[in-house]
Amino acid sequence: MFDFLQDYDLLGAFWTTVQLAVLSAVGSLIWGTVLAAMRVGPVPLMRGFGTAYVNIVRNIPLTVIILFTSLGLNQTLGVSLGADDVETINFRLAVLGLILYTSSFVCEALRSGINTVPVGQAEAARAIGLSFGQVLGNVVLPQAFRSSVVPLANVLIALIKNTTVAAAIGVAEAALLMKEMIENEAQLLLISAVIAFGFVVLTLPTGLILGWLGKKVAVKR
Repeated sequence: MFDFLQDYDLLGAFWTTVQLAVLSAVGSLIWGTVLAAMRVGPVPLMRGFGTAYVNIVRNIPLTVIILFTSLGLNQTLGVSLGADDVETINFRLAVLGLILYTSSFVCEALRSGINTVPVGQAEAARAIGLSFGQVLGNVVLPQAFRSSVVPLANVLIALIKNTTVAAAIGVAEAALLMKEMIENEAQLLLISAVIAFGFVVLTLPTGLILGWLGKKVAVKR
């Protein structure tokens, strides 16, 4: 019943999905942290930028952002992100699009964690002469990350599933392979079940592990 799968690189497609998810997760965590710092910072211009970015980007469909990276950045402006072949260019553009989109949700997850930190701790840190950056980096963010593990886990799970949108610009991940298999094989339900099972294997352990980690590192108040 599964003999036809031998003709397709199923593991390779899911490996591409994993690479997309990991690289996008790292980039989103970095950019999302910067955005969160902007949103709670003392500079009005930076707060305004962070707020505008989050409110605009998270209300744009991810497909539109991914297509913009390909049609707008690459084909119109010639942005190739240091790659030469089309396959690598599309992969990097997909990672960029996923980072731009997911970081807005990372920012809000971290901001919710920042709001759990008692104001008195930040005030005490400023009273002993720490700068805003030192207060944020040494006092607020360490506690915010611990409080945000579960929300960030939900963002990561959504990111893993959102990698399927990369198929829109030809990235050879699981969703693109699924499309090819359905076009070539008369096994719609079986193919759908196999791809769905693959994503469950990726997302379910991730959710369970990060949920357990969130309970372990939660700040006791």
